[in-house]
This record gives sequence, structure tokens and C-alpha cells, in this order.
Amino acid sequence: MGNSGFDVVVPTAPFLQRQIRSGAYLPLDKKKLPNLANLDPAIMARVALNDAGNAHAVVYAWGTYGIAYNEKMVAEVLPNVPLNSWRLIFDPKFAAKLAKCGIGTLDAPAGVVRLVLKYLGKNPNAPSPQDLADAETVLSKIRPYIRNIDSSIDLEALANGDMCVALTYNGTFVQARNRAKEAKNGIKLDFMIPEEGSLLWFDMLAIPRDAPHADNALLFIDYLMKPQVIANITNFIGNANANSAAAPLLDASIAADPAIFPSRDQQQRLFVQMEDSPEQTRAITRLWQKFKTAQ
Repeated sequence: MGNSGFDVVVPTAPFLQRQIRSGAYLPLDKKKLPNLANLDPAIMARVALNDAGNAHAVVYAWGTYGIAYNEKMVAEVLPNVPLNSWRLIFDPKFAAKLAKCGIGTLDAPAGVVRLVLKYLGKNPNAPSPQDLADAETVLSKIRPYIRNIDSSIDLEALANGDMCVALTYNGTFVQARNRAKEAKNGIKLDFMIPEEGSLLWFDMLAIPRDAPHADNALLFIDYLMKPQVIANITNFIGNANANSAAAPLLDASIAADPAIFPSRDQQQRLFVQMEDSPEQTRAITRLWQKFKTAQ
């Protein structure tokens, strides 16, 4: 694990699943977590797909994958294009036009490949070898039009107009939008969760098996689940929390922002990334290497 010395770690949900199986985390003593009662059961049920019975981890923050875009630049190269589908990036007809103003994507193989599968109407968590081959075809056809495959570059590029479309996390979009506002550079950014559906991400709080102060770790996790505490964090970083009791304490602009808190309707279309089998991991890694190196 290499976590020795840490009392609390913040893994993402799909990795959690594998790590729980390998015995990396202490089961939570829920009697010592009275503030667990504040967490939204609907979100906890999603996370339970990676952590059965929510036995080992608590949601710290959550969000979605989607498409961040510069409305004005997109309209210039694709007038009247419907901004509601993964086609915007995954259809080479559109990608070829958008290449002029710059397309970026996360360097997140397991996530992005699932989104291509979703776009193709396949089961994103249980693809057949043929499904993965079809996803590879989609990626290879749009590869000539993709400028950046990088999980850190898109924020700056979006904020200053060097890129018009990015497949990215909602949190990155929120930061880029704030950056553009602060710069008063006239750049207006938007975010969409495509109608085919999209992927959720979760940052979790867990206690490593070898944590030196497990009781303090529980106190800290419980503290982070106090409505006022987590509301302050959400107001500051702009990532959604899973705390129902914190909702009235959020800044109105954050609570009403569909990029941070998707509507119920949008939430129905969001799915959870399950752990890949070793074969699947190898296939996705291979496919992604070809995509990145444009082979």
C-alpha cells in the first residue's frame, strides 16, 4: 500500500473496489460516525456498487464526466449543432470541424473508453471484445482531430480560449469557468452531460488498515460530514458533496449550478465505473496506447 503513516486516504471509487478486496482498509466503525446520517442515500447506493454496504468508505466529493465547451467558438465552426450528445467529440464529422479551435480529452483510459461504449449503446462496464474493438475504431477515427490527451492541460486552455471543446471532469470545467471570469477575457464556457449518459466520479474517505491513529481518523471523517464543514468545502472548491443536510448551507450560485449538482433527470443517466477484470484492463490499456500514440 505504501500508505503507512496516513490515517485517512482519498481513493477514487473504482480503485477502492480492488483495494478493499486486498484488505487495504479498515471497516468503518459506524457507531463512531453519527454524521453518516447526513449522507444522501441515493448517492450512497451508487457508491455501494464499489464498496458493498458502504462498509469501508465515505463520499467526500462527487461529480461527472462531460463536455466543456466554448459556445461562441463552437458556433463559429459548427453553427446550429445540437449540444447534447457525445457526437460532438466522437463523430469524426464534427471533430474534423472542431479541430480548428481545439479538442482536448482526459488521459483517463478506463473512463473515456466507457463513455465511447455508452455512446455506442454498449454496456460500459461489461464490454465484449467486439465492443472494445468498436470503441477503438471510434477513437482512431477522431484521433487526427484531437489536440491534447492530458488530464491537466485543459483547464488553462479552456479558460484562455486555446481550446473550444474538452472531454473533462465537471470540476475542471468549474475552475476553468472561474478562471475565465477572473481574467475578464470575455470567454464564456458551458458544460453538458450528454443525453446518452455519462460517468460519475467519487472521491472517497477511507482508513488504511495500518493507520496509526484509527480513532482520530474516524473523528476526522465524522467532522468532514458535519453539514457546515462540508458546505464550506463545496463553496470553496466547487465540487458537489453527498451531504443532504449541507444543501441549505451552500452558496445559492453553487446549489443552482447544474454543472455541479446535475438535475434529477440528468442523474438518472449517470452510471458508476465498476472495477475492470485484468483482461479488460490490459485490453483498454493497449487500445489507449494506440490512441495516444496515434498508431
